Amino acid sequence: MPGGKGTGSETQVNGDKEGQTVSATAGAVVFDHSRNGSGQSTGTVTSSTTWTPPACYYAPKYSPEELKAYLEPIWQAESTGYQWDAEQRARYVEGHPYKDFNKEKSGKGYWWDSYVTEGREGDPGALECEKPPFWVDKGDPPPADVPEAITPEMLAQLAYAEIRVPSTKVDLAPAGATKVNLPTWAWLDGAEFKPVSVTASVPLLGIEATTTAEPVALEIDPGTPDAETYPSSGTCRITDGRIGEPYASGKAFQTPPCGVRYLRSSGNGSYPLKATITWQISWTGSGGAGGNLPDGTFGATQDVVVQEIQAVNR
Repeated sequence: MPGGKGTGSETQVNGDKEGQTVSATAGAVVFDHSRNGSGQSTGTVTSSTTWTPPACYYAPKYSPEELKAYLEPIWQAESTGYQWDAEQRARYVEGHPYKDFNKEKSGKGYWWDSYVTEGREGDPGALECEKPPFWVDKGDPPPADVPEAITPEMLAQLAYAEIRVPSTKVDLAPAGATKVNLPTWAWLDGAEFKPVSVTASVPLLGIEATTTAEPVALEIDPGTPDAETYPSSGTCRITDGRIGEPYASGKAFQTPPCGVRYLRSSGNGSYPLKATITWQISWTGSGGAGGNLPDGTFGATQDVVVQEIQAVNR
């Protein structure tokens, strides 16, 4: 039915010249992931607030001919009920408000309809785009009462969901099992932690937005209350792409800029140390638009064995 959902993952774009029809997926969002994080150890960021990227949006989907080809078989099948069919015929054929699928405007605009963001098909938010197809002339903005209509800012929000960042498994030292009451140094490979970005666009409309995520802090949760972190807040700021400082021989009793000191042995088990990176996220888009989006976080847990220091009796 009109207002039904299409997938935003399709990227086919056909000609848009006078007299040609547009593809039914021409308004779908296209993503450029070439500057995104890559590899098997990457993951998606989670918003630090309750905000989430949109689960659905409106964009061009049909030409007049395509909407007719889509709707008429539905009406002929009489599977949607007489009243619904009559209302649809009145809306798109009989001039209330459109006549003959707007064929007189063929090549001068598009029928916009809803798309569902890839991977959000089962999300309740995907049901929020319930408006039937509506017409927008080329160059005109979509109706003001359609907040889900695609814009550069919405493209930035959709690109947010496509961001991939590296795993946060930290290096710990001195080598071997961590010792009770001795500082353990923690750091991450700075070469992996650099800004990443995704560009989302609708080529048919000539609009785009680039969303960039930049690492700003590492938070360490030792996995037990019997521990102290360095610094005491547990948050290590990222400076010049460096996260913490690699351990070097002779620093065993020095205070690390980023790390942890366990106060009790883990016994026969281990502590689940969690390291979480905070990514500051911003965007720029068509027409000089831009701004900030909620920070994103991505973390990983690793087992840390903590042993008692063994005294040597002579």
